[in-house]
Amino acid sequence: MSPSRSASSAPAPSPAARRIIRLNNGFQLLFNLLWWMPVFYAYQRDAGLSDGQIFGIQSIYYIAFCLFEIPTGIVADRIGARNCLRAGAVVMTAANLLPVLAPTYTGFLAHFLAIAAGRSLTSGAASAYLYDGLRAERAGAHYLRAEGTARALGLGAKVVCWPLVGPLMALAPQTPYVLSAASAAGSLGCALVLPRLAGGGPGVRPRSPARPGAGFLRDTGAALRALRSSPWLALLMVQGVAVFTLSRICQVNLFQPVLLRHGIGEGAHGSVLAAMTVAEAVASARPQWLSRRVPPVVWVSLLSVALAAALAGTAVGGPWTVVALLCAFAAITGFVYPVQRKLVNDAVPANAPRATLLSVESIVDRAVCALAAVAAGAYLAAGRLDALLWHSAALTCLLMPALHLALHRAGRTRPPHGKGGTAAAAQPVPLPADEGAAPR
Repeated sequence: MSPSRSASSAPAPSPAARRIIRLNNGFQLLFNLLWWMPVFYAYQRDAGLSDGQIFGIQSIYYIAFCLFEIPTGIVADRIGARNCLRAGAVVMTAANLLPVLAPTYTGFLAHFLAIAAGRSLTSGAASAYLYDGLRAERAGAHYLRAEGTARALGLGAKVVCWPLVGPLMALAPQTPYVLSAASAAGSLGCALVLPRLAGGGPGVRPRSPARPGAGFLRDTGAALRALRSSPWLALLMVQGVAVFTLSRICQVNLFQPVLLRHGIGEGAHGSVLAAMTVAEAVASARPQWLSRRVPPVVWVSLLSVALAAALAGTAVGGPWTVVALLCAFAAITGFVYPVQRKLVNDAVPANAPRATLLSVESIVDRAVCALAAVAAGAYLAAGRLDALLWHSAALTCLLMPALHLALHRAGRTRPPHGKGGTAAAAQPVPLPADEGAAPR
């Protein structure tokens, strides 16, 4: 039975489950509504930072995210995801005000370090809270739809808000950061009224009164043992690196340099990013458009190569072609994320610390992004943006076939249910018929 059929045939969620879904929607929308995203590169340039400094900060950001992910994932598993969401919202609110108070290299560095801390506190905790909360309310069949709805609402808010960034900056350059702080404060309000799950929630584990640190080590060891016992899960995480790195580097780090390179001014950046967001939202809600005759793991590999090709194409097109390619890039990202995320979640072994494992995946993703950001800064400082785009595409096209072959071999030896895997992990994973993407 497909996920969509099971969701449609399940009973309607209880009032408590609907409340969890509504508050999760509000939290995800407000927490991730970064008004400054379309203009932060130009904002830092106007503040006097060089390309090397800007991309150096991005590399430090990814490294910091790696360092924060394991501790925060374990914290979510130990003390409850709800408390982590509250802490993350507080940190994010303060982080968005730092560029206003200190528009310097140090201020921007502190800003992104705080962003890394805030996002790492919520990256696994948000999905874990929703998953455990709906399961506790016997509404687990609605999880995928709830995740997709939250993502769609968040993308829709960005579509509405980002085109306003240019005019707002003309009134006051700091406005995008102030509005981002206000949005994060709103997410804190949602987190404060999230209901406490019965018993703290399935993801909360009791602390050891004698040795508090022993529990952290135990959870870390359990996550590492799960990866060692399931090469399939480890390789799926690595497969997602190409998707995450390409989408992150393009939509965050290279988006503005590419547009400026083709003569598209800062005032239009919000509108272009909004158009990309529409393309991603439509595609992320319609993974059933991908043929079911092709296994999901194959789709991830093929779409990763398509992402690289679209990114490389921006090196040769004119302004309108570049905008169209960026929208195509965003649409491909929307298609691939729900497929890749379902593959990983279904491959998590039974009784493994889910939030900690998702943190491990984020560490791998952002470690590669840290290296990519350093390389991007070096290429841009040398005036070789086009070479960076071509080399990224070539590297992806070389690595993906080798990784897919390793996945094919690992798929033959996946453990059956009860021997380190789950039933879902030991079988081909169907594409959802009408579900949205889970945020990464």
